[in-house]
Amino acid sequence: MWLLLTVTSLISALGTTHGFLENTKNPEANMNVSQMIEYWGYPCEEYNVVTEDGYILGVYRIPHGKKNSENKDAGFDVWLGNSRGNTWSRRNLYFSPDTVEFWAFSFDEMAKYDLPATIDFIVEKTGQEKIYYVGHSQGTTIGFIAFSTNPKLAEKIKTFYALAPVATVKYATSLLKKLSYVPTFLFKLIFGDKMFLSHNFFDQFLATEVCSREFVDLVCSNTLFIFCGFDSKNFNTSRLDVYLSHNPAGTSVQDILHWAQAGRSGKFQAFDWGSPYLNMIHFNQSTPPYYDVTAMTVPIAVWNGGHDLLADPQDVDDLLPKLSNLIYHKEILPYNHLDFIWAMDAPQEVYNEIVSMMTEDKN
Repeated sequence: MWLLLTVTSLISALGTTHGFLENTKNPEANMNVSQMIEYWGYPCEEYNVVTEDGYILGVYRIPHGKKNSENKDAGFDVWLGNSRGNTWSRRNLYFSPDTVEFWAFSFDEMAKYDLPATIDFIVEKTGQEKIYYVGHSQGTTIGFIAFSTNPKLAEKIKTFYALAPVATVKYATSLLKKLSYVPTFLFKLIFGDKMFLSHNFFDQFLATEVCSREFVDLVCSNTLFIFCGFDSKNFNTSRLDVYLSHNPAGTSVQDILHWAQAGRSGKFQAFDWGSPYLNMIHFNQSTPPYYDVTAMTVPIAVWNGGHDLLADPQDVDDLLPKLSNLIYHKEILPYNHLDFIWAMDAPQEVYNEIVSMMTEDKN
């Protein structure tokens, strides 16, 4: 059977320290990935995938349905991957997370090293020739880069399911876009040169001790969604402590700087290291190369939101004609960026369609 690989994005549904506080509404607020999966009755396997440049990525597998192997549910072997720097992938063979060197990456390296290492591991582990790839937000970004620049990797992808796809952010109106107006030197002065959006004890306390109380739910949800928008009609506020406890999962300051560069240029290109000399070291050319999405031939299905502050509909409209093998597109007008993972009607609007498309394809 085909496999389903879900790759987390910058704003991930997974990731943070756990176990600080116990008196929460939802026990998942204090669980790790495996515990959350098993809490809902599914089996879970944990693996460490080592990238070519030494990052150790946590990868999680749901090999079959609930209770026993005879119950296949939808019949897919599900793998959940993580990108370097988030809570579940914060190790390296050579550098400590306390060092600047550990955090010297952006989505360039996620596409060049993390995604190929994860996909190759899954293919080798399962014996499958091809897998399905489901990405959300930055998960789509690294898919666009990897599958357009690495033909051998692209051959291992049956279909690319892209939720809230992000390539250019020319028209984005998110707070992240506003950061593009901050000069690089000032950005680093404010945020440093290591981790961006670390999830510390205070965040955990906010989630479990404050935001689990109904009278401040709205305030907390607005804080959580300040970067991506908030759909009050389609958000399950009873699970707010879970979402806040595991978000943000963390990434590098350099990754956010890369997005800031994209916001200024309106282009889809590699990270500008700041000088022709440094760019020459990294790219063998004085300027960062552009990513050519038209070179990606993997079949792709796209879902985007009409009220998405990050994957703006205008940016998506610019992207779609460049996808040479677009097999399906659906715009969900009320959706914002995070509705694709947290909206109460996401199963009806998105997930069931993906499963149906996969099921029809493998039969």
